[in-house]
Order: sequence, then C-alpha cells, then structure tokens
Amino acid sequence: MQLNQYEWSGNPRGMHNEGAFRPIFRDRYLRTKVGWYKFVCGGEEFAQDAGWMLANNITPIIRIYRSTPGAEPVTDGVRQLWEIYRSWGCKWFEFYNEPNFAEPEWPESQRSMVSPYNIDGVIRPLCENWMNFAEIIINMGAYPAFPALGETSGESGAVQWMDSMLGFMRDNYRDRFINIANNGLWWATHPYSLNHFYQEMPGQPTVPRPPEAQNTLEAGWHFDYPWDPYTQSFAPGRDVFPGGPAPYGDPNGIIAMGVALNKRLSEWFGVNALPVVGTEGGIYPLPISEPYQQPDARFPRYDRRSHGEATAALFNWIPFAAPEWMFGICLWKEDEYYNNNFPAIQRLEEVPQIKRGEPWPVAPGGAEPAFVVGEPDFHVVVLAPGLETSWFFDAAQAYWNRFRPTLTSSWAFFDFIPPDRSLAATVIAPPDMADTMRQSIQERYPAALFDLLIAGGDLSTVSNVLNARVWADRRFG
Repeated sequence: MQLNQYEWSGNPRGMHNEGAFRPIFRDRYLRTKVGWYKFVCGGEEFAQDAGWMLANNITPIIRIYRSTPGAEPVTDGVRQLWEIYRSWGCKWFEFYNEPNFAEPEWPESQRSMVSPYNIDGVIRPLCENWMNFAEIIINMGAYPAFPALGETSGESGAVQWMDSMLGFMRDNYRDRFINIANNGLWWATHPYSLNHFYQEMPGQPTVPRPPEAQNTLEAGWHFDYPWDPYTQSFAPGRDVFPGGPAPYGDPNGIIAMGVALNKRLSEWFGVNALPVVGTEGGIYPLPISEPYQQPDARFPRYDRRSHGEATAALFNWIPFAAPEWMFGICLWKEDEYYNNNFPAIQRLEEVPQIKRGEPWPVAPGGAEPAFVVGEPDFHVVVLAPGLETSWFFDAAQAYWNRFRPTLTSSWAFFDFIPPDRSLAATVIAPPDMADTMRQSIQERYPAALFDLLIAGGDLSTVSNVLNARVWADRRFG
C-alpha cells in the first residue's frame, strides 16, 4: 500500500482516552478538532463511540487491554472484539504495547528474562504471535500496528529492541513480513518529546526563544530532534541510531523512531515508508504539580502556558514540516489534560489546524504588546552590548531568584509578543548606550514598561539597586 491509500481523517491531532470503561465526552473532540482518538478498551464498550467518531471524521485506534500480556498469542475473545469494532468501521488496530518494558507488560515470572537479546525466550514468540495478529487484521480489511516501543535509550533501548524484532523477521520470515508490510502495516510509536523542541529567534535557527516569548501563531518551531539546528550546533552528528554523540542512539523526539523504523524497512526489506502514528505521546511530562518541566537542561524549560503554545504548534508542524509518513499523535492522556485544566486544550480549540501544503497560521500583524496593568505578562532583563550575562548572575542573583525575569541581550523577539500580553523591560546599559537603548526599545514599544538602570564604571551600583528592590519586594524602580 502507498501512504495515500490508508483511510484516515487527514488530521494529525489526537487524544488518548482515560482508559477502559471510562466515559467519553463527544463534544470535547469536536471543539479541539481532533482527527485521531486512541481507545484502550476493556470490551465492546466503545464500539458505538468509535462509529460516531468515524461519522465525524475522527479516526479511532483500537487496543483491547490485557493485563501483563507478555508475548501471549491471540485469543478467541480478543479476536471477537476486533470483529465487533471492525463491524463499526474501525480499521486501525494495535495488539502488543511497549513489550520492552518488563513491568508492567510481562507476567512477573517472566520479567527477569525480558531482553532484546533473548531471541528464543522473548523475541521469537513476540514476533511470531504478532505476525498472526497482523494477518488476522489484514484479513478483516484493516490495518495492524507494529508494536509501539517505550522510547528508552541505552544498551537495551528502543532502537535495540526494534533491530532485534525486525532483524528476527528479516532472517526468519522475510517474505511473510514483506507481505504484511505491503498490505496495511503501520508503525505505532510513543513519541514523548520531553523538552526536545524549541521556537527559534527570528532568523536565528540555532537560538531558542525564551518560553515566555513562544507563540503558536508564529513560525520557527522545531520538533525535529535530534536533527534540529540547535542540537546539531552542540552535538554534531547526533542521531536516532547509535554512534558518535549518542552511543546507543537517541529516540526521544517526535519523529525519531519513525525515521528509524522506515529506514530499517527500506534497508532490510526493500519496502517504501509506512505511516507512523504516535498512539501515546506529546510534550511530556506535564507540569502538573511542578511550575515547569526541564528534563534536558540543554533545552528551554516549559510551563503550563508555553506547553499549550507548543502543543498546538506541534500539530501544525506535522503537516507543515514533518515527513509525509508522520500521520499524527494521540496526546497522553485525556483526563490529565482536562482534570488539570491545561491551557493546551484552549489553544487547540482556538488555533486552526492546517493540512499538508497549507501555510503556517499567523497572528494578526502590526500589533504591539499591550500596556502593563498590574504585573506584566513578560518581564525581560536586557543587557546592553558589552555587558556579560555571567556578571548579571554574580551581581544580581538575589533579584533573579526573587523575580525570575528572562535574561537576554537581544530584543528582536519583542515583535512576536501577542498584542493581548504586556511587557516590561528592565534595561541595564552604560551611560553612553542609554539613549540608544531608549530609541531601540522605549520608542519602538511605547506600551512596554521601560525600566532603565545606568551601569557606570562601578557595576556594584546596579547590584545595590537590584538588591534594594529585593528587600522592598519591588520588581521595578
């Protein structure tokens, strides 16, 4: 099958349900304009909901939940449930889920042997029983998923499991696997991106914007880790496959495992690229109990607001810049987003979803930041040319710890602050730069709060002023 022969909504936005026998809220999926919905089912409880989704151009993905399945074969009960969901029009099915996680996916008695290098005890039964599933689904006129792997790295990581499973089928069932691949196979992945994404400063692809300045309706987003310009600037050659800066490979990106799977498919089986759907994933972990998340210190952190901007941007990035085989992602998971009132939901309701070939949705142009009323939405400390950031953190550590402004020596991103958000700029400049900074910032952005500190020959003067603000609990002079 060619990519254009698979039947689906054409919309990459997706959501993962709360779980088996949990309620479904149909109005949510229309408001957020989703195109995929991942069902973990206990039985046939979601069959009618799946039919409703198909009638509303939402493509359901079906996985029948089984506790600690390991490499168990297809049972009559599971097969009968597939037939029920197929009778309602469902075509996208999964069987195994993250078999590289001994716990909780394998029976306790078998967990000690779970390894990609245990061919006869793990890989053989897993692959042989999976092929039986795939052929059953194909005979139903539907699409079977290759098992999604937990996207771990290390000597027994996701890439190693992928190579072990595909290598086993290449060496033992090559023709049988090729027949499956040519008749509806698709790759299920679990792309949890961590904070491996950014929005570039305008015209500076290797410079991430601070999270406060990220905006869905501006271009310059990068979800192509580890091949994005920023990563390659400090880790040239980093790849999903082992070697160089990533000795075991690095699968922690939105498209990384899809690249790996389709490359192996081409190299080992001579088959063209297959669809990739993230049946779990998104920008994760969610900042629920923490104010922000920053799993990788090399990349900017994200808070609830910037997480919402990036999530909506991610779904438009897929048709705008991802490979054609990247069909979408189902966010993990519905109850976490709604029960915690995540801004991502509002942004998905507000931001239009583009189709492949359409331009990036843009914010209305020509607007300036709003006037400051109370606390500003963005507070930026701007260091004039010649002042070092290391000095600021030495001299103004207490001020930064108390008020947490964004520190920068470039203010180009001020043009991208939405017109309904306010800006305060604390500008630190030597006397001969004061007028230049006024012209560049105060006159260009008259609605912004312009807070100028003159840094004379003795920089301790600025330090004393900022420390006094901390003692008085006053952000500005």
